[in-house]
Amino acid sequence: MFIRKNFGFLGIMAFSGMHLIWITTWVGLVTWLYEYTKWEWLSIPWLPLSLIGTAVAFYIGFKNNQAYDRLWEARKIWGAIINSSRSWGSTVRSFVTDGFAPGAVSAASLKSIHQKLIYRHIAWLYSLRSQLLIPAPWEHINQHVHIARTARRRMKHFGVGLLDDDITQKELKKLLSTAEYERLIHYKNTATQIIDLQSQELQQLRKQGLIDDFRHMELQKILNDFYEHQGKCERIKKFPLPRQYGNMSFIFVGIFIFLLPFGMVSEFHKLGEFGIWLSIPFSVLVSWVFLVMELVGDYSENPFEGLGNDIPTYALTRTIEIDLREMLGEEDIPPAVEAVNGVLM
Repeated sequence: MFIRKNFGFLGIMAFSGMHLIWITTWVGLVTWLYEYTKWEWLSIPWLPLSLIGTAVAFYIGFKNNQAYDRLWEARKIWGAIINSSRSWGSTVRSFVTDGFAPGAVSAASLKSIHQKLIYRHIAWLYSLRSQLLIPAPWEHINQHVHIARTARRRMKHFGVGLLDDDITQKELKKLLSTAEYERLIHYKNTATQIIDLQSQELQQLRKQGLIDDFRHMELQKILNDFYEHQGKCERIKKFPLPRQYGNMSFIFVGIFIFLLPFGMVSEFHKLGEFGIWLSIPFSVLVSWVFLVMELVGDYSENPFEGLGNDIPTYALTRTIEIDLREMLGEEDIPPAVEAVNGVLM
């Protein structure tokens, strides 16, 4: 997530500046041909071009709205994960007691159970985050050579490349027992199995009399909430913005940029001897605006892609971890995640 209020000139150019080269080349070529070859057939009436531009603008607007909806929905889901996680930590500590046990249970034993359930939940957060970052076929990293290379470069400077590659593995080893880690890490969906393990743990606590039926049911409801949150995240990750919308808007923008200088040259030619050359900067500017609108939507539709537009799942996971560890009364608390290069991951 970009945290700076505004993008600087260099940042904007890094995002879209390379496109100015081919846009300027194309517009300049059409203008030169019109001026020096006297091929008046190169011009087209402005009315049909303006209709195309209006249609393209509406289409891009629709796509960008849908891309933002996906981004905002992902943030709301992780907001719900924060709330449910805090409820889990508080409820575990208050519900898992020796009030229903057949014999006395030491405070140290209860604290160990609390820690195991809460640590395992933190492990679920790291696992879920890691699974959501696995590249999908439609994401930029899996596209053609130039797009994939650009995506890798952006990930390095404004994405997951800012973090250690093995964060999840390190954290899981600290949060889970060796036996649990070795068993869970080999599942295709580790996050799902961690919640299932939590459910089995609750069943054992019920048998031991450390929770009653009501408390068992309430704790299981929170686990079911985690399954629901995970499923919503996976829906966004594994189902793309329908490609007929994502791909066709790019094609429409390309058609509009291709036709734009043919309409501009004749209009600016009316301004006088040198007026036609003014069509170059204005055509480039209009083309660039349409292209940037397309790029903004294109890079916002996948909120778990590992780029700077992503939901800051690592920072949110660490926020939850800090809250839960403080509930346990721990003092060795990891620091909050700080932004790097203006990006909070």
